[in-house]
Amino acid sequence: MDNTTAEKLYEAFYMKLFSYVMTLTDNQNDAMEIAQETFFRAISTKQTFRGESESFTWLCAIAKNLFIDEKRRHARFEDVPLEAQPDTGKSIEKKLMDADTSIQIHRILHAMEEPYKEVFQLRVFGELSFKEIGSVFGKTETWARVTYHRARIMIKERMENS
Repeated sequence: MDNTTAEKLYEAFYMKLFSYVMTLTDNQNDAMEIAQETFFRAISTKQTFRGESESFTWLCAIAKNLFIDEKRRHARFEDVPLEAQPDTGKSIEKKLMDADTSIQIHRILHAMEEPYKEVFQLRVFGELSFKEIGSVFGKTETWARVTYHRARIMIKERMENS
């Protein structure tokens, strides 16, 4: 999908899709994540929109599948009652692992190429909106979203490979 088409799709349907996802999740943060991931997948997927339905319907199907996948992921952890889980004392290990993970992410960011590095840092550490990030670079909000999500994918891949 070319950038112009992606921007038009995003501008035309983001709020409508966000509202739909809010009805599913009842959580603004989850709805934002799913809506962003929906557009990311719609824009970056090798499979293109076939035109067998309306664009909004296609986006809703992607969002619904992402929501279902997320619910399944959480259900695996909710099925086991807390009292059945043995206390393994991993809270300290988890904290250490989180610190190690944090250092690993910073090392990956240090070596990451621009603009991915800066966009990721502005979003995560600077807590800027995608619109604000786009304006910093003189680009669109959609460009900032796509660049951020590509940076996230790069970080995940590099973490898995190290």
